[in-house]
Amino acid sequence: MPDFIFLMHGDAPTQANGWESYLNGLQVAGVFQGGSAIGDGVCCRKRGLPAPMTASVVGFIRVIAIDLDHAKSLLVGNPVYEAGGTVEIRELPRED
Repeated sequence: MPDFIFLMHGDAPTQANGWESYLNGLQVAGVFQGGSAIGDGVCCRKRGLPAPMTASVVGFIRVIAIDLDHAKSLLVGNPVYEAGGTVEIRELPRED
């Protein structure tokens, strides 16, 4: 099964609560592969000016899912999603 990453944006109009319950549910389902909040950082580039840092991404969760539709179904209960915020889903291609 492919891996997907959920990128949580910090645009929820209300406080995102319920992380423990949501993450436990993903673990019980056997799809949780890790995740974390994302703090401050810096963009670097060898030559020239780097692109600006994406300030809206505040955390990530990595999951395994059958396909994109299955990954989307795993958003149910996600505190950012449920609070009205944006969760970006990206597939993490495997290079065999």
